[in-house]
Amino acid sequence: MEELARLAGITVRTLRFYRERKLIRPPRREGRIAWYDDHHLARLRTIAALLERGHTLNGIAELAEALEHGRDVADVLGVDTPTEEEPVHLTPEELAARFEGEVTPENLAAAIDLGYLGTDGDEIVHVSRRLLDVSAALVREGIPLAEVLAAGKQVREHVDALAELFADVVLRHATEDDMQRLRPLARSVVEAELSLAMDRRMRKQP
Repeated sequence: MEELARLAGITVRTLRFYRERKLIRPPRREGRIAWYDDHHLARLRTIAALLERGHTLNGIAELAEALEHGRDVADVLGVDTPTEEEPVHLTPEELAARFEGEVTPENLAAAIDLGYLGTDGDEIVHVSRRLLDVSAALVREGIPLAEVLAAGKQVREHVDALAELFADVVLRHATEDDMQRLRPLARSVVEAELSLAMDRRMRKQP
């Protein structure tokens, strides 16, 4: 414990306090010896970084609890499901930096429920680099993350219906093995129709 506290730049008393607040996981024990590892040190450094960014210990504890109860990355991605999306591994500090002041327990829980976020050890995994980048860009434009996530939930409902429609059409004339090969065609249709719909929406503006 003393060695971990020294490496993290905190006092043993502070470390004990963090353990009591469950901000770090219990150490691995061998008899009367408690072993801490690099994961504990990384968590302590993340806590320090979040405190420097203005987060409170209560807020950090809520974030940690939300992540602990979040889904594992394998559950989110589906280990046997092929995907065109590139997952992104992030520390809690890196996630907070992308969405300055917007990574609240409520927003984190909403992102986990949507399947955007999973956990891999002490890291957070976002299922899609494209969605992560777009969400961060919208927040930088002044749109609250809560509204971005709420819109994402509505989009999810619509695209699930589109995916079902595409699958029905393909399976009437081809096999499931053809689905992956034909996915780019479905994406092109959706992108083109969305572009045209945005054009129509803009023409309605006064």
